[in-house]
Amino acid sequence: MKKQKLAIVGLGKMGEAIAQGLMSGSLSDDYQISGTTRTEESAKEAKSRLKIHCTTDNSEAFNEADIILLSVKPHQVEKILRANASRIHERQLLISICAAISTEQLSEWSGGKAAIVRAMPNTPCLIKSGVTAICSGPRCEKSHLKTAEKIFGELGLVSVLEESLFDGVTGLSGCGPAYVYLMIESLSEAGVKVGISRKQATLLAAQTMMGAAKMVLDREEHPAALKDEVTTPAGCTIDGLMALEEGKLRVTLIKAVLAATKRSKLMRG
Repeated sequence: MKKQKLAIVGLGKMGEAIAQGLMSGSLSDDYQISGTTRTEESAKEAKSRLKIHCTTDNSEAFNEADIILLSVKPHQVEKILRANASRIHERQLLISICAAISTEQLSEWSGGKAAIVRAMPNTPCLIKSGVTAICSGPRCEKSHLKTAEKIFGELGLVSVLEESLFDGVTGLSGCGPAYVYLMIESLSEAGVKVGISRKQATLLAAQTMMGAAKMVLDREEHPAALKDEVTTPAGCTIDGLMALEEGKLRVTLIKAVLAATKRSKLMRG
């Protein structure tokens, strides 16, 4: 089977994670991957690391690719797409992982020919433990969405959602790793406070967080039910939970997601 040409425009950390995921996973024989970067030096470094064709010429990528994966800063998207709109044709699939940019904007700026898919991966995709939300845009057919599912499925879980929810996705799973890192850091500090070494406290906190998350995914039970399993009558956990409720951890986390969601909406203008 002939390999599809997939060009990653903006080969930063997430772009590289996608390239590495495809090359090392079950889809390694399906795609011929190339990329673009801003400078000759970064293109040379990416080419050396990934063993793929890499250039600073976006026009080459738009001319030759079957699938264009746009992985640049949101403020760069319009300029790049308008500059290459004449090169984009109806047989191409344009996938964007650029925060806050809508599928309608992507379609307008790219000339209204390519099929559009919007995706929001998060940074754990770098270690194939991420989650990516995807949605269909103009001219997107089931086959296009399936292609996006397969690509991001190499990096973790994939969830198909309505685009109207994507600002919330940004605030929850896109920004969420930072919230979790803060919780791990805080638990680790508490471990140090009670006499555990920093290294061991961080290990205990991080593994506890990962194990608890895996329980939620594997057991498919409501987190509250799993929380109750740990909380024995007159035990230690209920005192800890009371302290968290007193400190308003629950509402603070909700406010964090809402604040990030609001920011995502403002970025779109």
